[in-house]
Amino acid sequence: VYRANEQFVEAEEAYSRALDLIEDERTSHWVLYYYRGITSERSDQWDGADADFRRALELNPNQPLVLNYLGYSLVELRQNLDEAHAMIEKAVVQRPDDGYITESLGCVLYSIGKYQEPVTLMEQAVDFLPWDTIINDHLGDVLWKVGRKLEAEFQWRRALSFEPEEED
Repeated sequence: VYRANEQFVEAEEAYSRALDLIEDERTSHWVLYYYRGITSERSDQWDGADADFRRALELNPNQPLVLNYLGYSLVELRQNLDEAHAMIEKAVVQRPDDGYITESLGCVLYSIGKYQEPVTLMEQAVDFLPWDTIINDHLGDVLWKVGRKLEAEFQWRRALSFEPEEED
């Protein structure tokens, strides 16, 4: 409930209390580390988030949600882009129809200077999630970078038509 209401400090404390109660850690506990990692990341506590995502992957090494979240976070931080790329590609193989994960792969490719490759990925992501402001915006970015300026402007206008939050 705290996480859903964007009360990330309170959510992190609740996840920490839950993790403290675990005597025999199992694979299924990856989700607690994943969610605590999200709350830490949202509270600008990257070191804690990174540690939690990596612990979640120790418990469940191929979990696509964790691979994507950690990989995309690394892209946003401009850190370990090769590692981020490998993680996100692994997630895409497992969930090829997930628009968020497909978009993440496009973002990592864009971040490493491969501008043509993300176009198809971003178009697919928009097909999966046509109402998503950020994905439409990112499609506009890659279209602009490859010289498709009119289409880029269309995507940016479309993204704005969804009345995004101010920070978006």
